[in-house]
Amino acid sequence: MTRPMFSYTKTILESVSFDPILFCKEVEKAIKILLPYEIEQLVEWLNNFTTEKPELKACLIYVEQ
Repeated sequence: MTRPMFSYTKTILESVSFDPILFCKEVEKAIKILLPYEIEQLVEWLNNFTTEKPELKACLIYVEQ
């Protein structure tokens, strides 16, 4: 059941990536609901995803804590 949650989180983040503020809020929510190993996967995915969208790099502060 947790794998679909990670996939769902990625889908949500991709759909709100047009707005950096909303993207950051969704990253914060994801950190609260995902399991620790899923958070590691999320960090890796975020690093790859934000290379193409530098305006979203500010949101990485939430996962680097």
